[in-house]
Amino acid sequence: MNRWIDKLPFRIGTSSYIIPDDILPNVRFLADKVKDIELVLFDIDEYCNIPDEKQVEKLNRLAAENGLSYTVHLPLNLNFSADACDISIEKALKVINGTRDLDPFAYVCHLECKDIPFAEGPDLSEWQQQRIRAVNMLSERSGIRSELAVENLETYPIEWNGPVVHACGTHVCLDIGHLFLQKIDPVPVMRKWLPLTSVIHLHGVGTRDHQSLSHMDKGLIKSVIDELFLASYSGVVTLEIFNQSDFESSMEVVKGCI
Repeated sequence: MNRWIDKLPFRIGTSSYIIPDDILPNVRFLADKVKDIELVLFDIDEYCNIPDEKQVEKLNRLAAENGLSYTVHLPLNLNFSADACDISIEKALKVINGTRDLDPFAYVCHLECKDIPFAEGPDLSEWQQQRIRAVNMLSERSGIRSELAVENLETYPIEWNGPVVHACGTHVCLDIGHLFLQKIDPVPVMRKWLPLTSVIHLHGVGTRDHQSLSHMDKGLIKSVIDELFLASYSGVVTLEIFNQSDFESSMEVVKGCI
């Protein structure tokens, strides 16, 4: 293992799509390089990669042998608006039930905002109440609550998630890459939200987001890493990128900041 990662107060990880292969080969490839792996799972008509019982057994064996934890990203196409809530909760439950035996560190979920009537000014109360109902329903049916981590998206301010997080007793997935896209200084946001944060997503912005941290100003990344040390943050930091070159160069950037 790259022993420099043991100097970090947090569990550094990355996604399960670093080499062009399925989840198990990716976990084998990453097992001695990180401390957490984000399982990016899909449940759509054309493709479903939720692990079966034998795959879960192999994933657990790899975790035990290498000191790994897993985070699980719930499907990206969940829609917690009133019209689509029931279907999305069933999809989320399918993923949660299929990965429960992995004892994930967290389940990351999005709260999309397509049903907010921006044309008349954002009416957040109905949107937030519907998300509170949906997240509470998901928690009650799955038996998990604090394990859920609500992620901030680049399409709206992170503060919009606050009432949902506080009302439902979930944690936060603080996506710093999305803050970069919004041109927001991440450090003040971190100081506010780190006490409720179980997972951080960190990625660079080049021609798009989810690229290597080498695209970013090194001083900016160092300010993020320094803040994590200052706060003694002990959760997961996922380098949420999706190819080997971006992973390796991002790890070098983090290494250079400690």
